[in-house]
Amino acid sequence: MFRRLFWLFLGMGVGLGSSLWVVRRVKQTAARFSPERLSGDVTSSVRALGRDVRLSLQEGREAMLKREAELRSELPHNVG
Repeated sequence: MFRRLFWLFLGMGVGLGSSLWVVRRVKQTAARFSPERLSGDVTSSVRALGRDVRLSLQEGREAMLKREAELRSELPHNVG
């Protein structure tokens, strides 16, 4: 009799614990896909993309100016 009660309570405990864990995971997942969270993620991604594009353009301009200076230094000075 005690053995059956032990297994009954053990099963109930495992069932309760696993159901609480599932409920917590579902709530976390729902919060992750909430409109506020998604809009924040999109906003930060767009800002990061804009920053990366600006840095890339700046780096490209610097490389262009450096290369232009190299080419101008190779030209003969007394042309024309």
